[in-house]
Amino acid sequence: MRDGLRVLVVGSGGREHALASALARSDAVGAVVCAPGNPGMGRLGRCIAVDASDATAIAALADEVDAHLVLVGPEVPLVAGVVDAVEARGRIAFGPRAAAARLEGSKSWMKEVLASAGVPTARYGAFGERDESEALAFLETLPGMYVVKTDGLAAGKGVLVTESIAEARTAVQEYLSGAAFGDAGRSIVIEEGLSGPELSLLVLCDGTDAVALAPAQDFKRIGEGDTGANTGGMGAYSPVPFVTADVVERVLDRAVRPTLGALTARGVEYRGVLYAGLMLTPEGPKVLEYNVRFGDPECQVVVPRLASDLATHCLEVATGAMRSEPVFVEDAAVTVVLACKGYPAAPQTGDAIDGIDAAEELPGIAVFHAGTRAADDTVTTSGGRVLDVTALASTVREARSRAYEAVARISWPGMQYRSDIAMAQG
Repeated sequence: MRDGLRVLVVGSGGREHALASALARSDAVGAVVCAPGNPGMGRLGRCIAVDASDATAIAALADEVDAHLVLVGPEVPLVAGVVDAVEARGRIAFGPRAAAARLEGSKSWMKEVLASAGVPTARYGAFGERDESEALAFLETLPGMYVVKTDGLAAGKGVLVTESIAEARTAVQEYLSGAAFGDAGRSIVIEEGLSGPELSLLVLCDGTDAVALAPAQDFKRIGEGDTGANTGGMGAYSPVPFVTADVVERVLDRAVRPTLGALTARGVEYRGVLYAGLMLTPEGPKVLEYNVRFGDPECQVVVPRLASDLATHCLEVATGAMRSEPVFVEDAAVTVVLACKGYPAAPQTGDAIDGIDAAEELPGIAVFHAGTRAADDTVTTSGGRVLDVTALASTVREARSRAYEAVARISWPGMQYRSDIAMAQG
């Protein structure tokens, strides 16, 4: 172990693997510990089996490893108050406390915050399990594109976007009854559909200031041409050629900063990264959603492009004193997500994966583990989204070509992926 910061990374997905990789490259970091981590993260540092959403257990582990910084990756631990528990022991944690994490934990509350801040967003209605008739009536007032969302967390899958009112009605009934997503769906948000290019903007927030990271665009649908069911994300790329600095500043001025102000007015301080999912409509950018953590798979294209020090940025944000400006390489990044057969509805897991090392032998390639398990000397599938194949190159076109060349070296029975990630850009 070299001298430097000991960083505890909480989580086990591709996002956390990308973050741990960036931290391991930092001259300021002496050791990376992962909780619970995954086989890919195990190459970077010690992995300790623990429930990432158990705030007490994570706080105790931070003491055990004497962590100088705890970086919480997924939304569930953030909503569960892991940051609060770590800070209560006098340690530094990167991520919003539970009160601020409610922005993602409750979509209806998020919409209330947006409304109070005057942030442009889709027209919506919020409904509980006893409000089915009102919810169905609200659908009738929408112009023909329907969005139905679980109010609570649903692993990125609790969103239906459809032009079919019959499909929307069925979703309302299945969500509110608990048949589709359990308690997470017994309260819902229904929105009008918006049109335009989508944009993912990750913003560092230290309680008072906000600084945007490089823009990215992700692909939510399982199928080619943005067809099929919504997923946690099937790929992403960065930078986004049509998103100028003026667009980014407009999002900060009209969405992010007013949101932070509205939270402050409620006595809620936001420290961490705020993910703004946006639609660039003809009327200007509108907020589709806020997430309270690095996007997944957006993190896997934004963080590998970071030329400045991730550990420094996280420490400054967590202590409420941002000073360092994020700097990015000119190279572009493209991530292609490899998923199990049956994902997202019924993932088939437990298959042996071939070709990870062969893929990483290619120049500019990193393979981030998202849903894997180590069995003896074999890596097997253990989650719906299994691997994130990320390529860096001088252009999006070249990065896309490299990514798919690497994908061709990896296999397991039933592996699926989209072949059109970033196609329009290269």
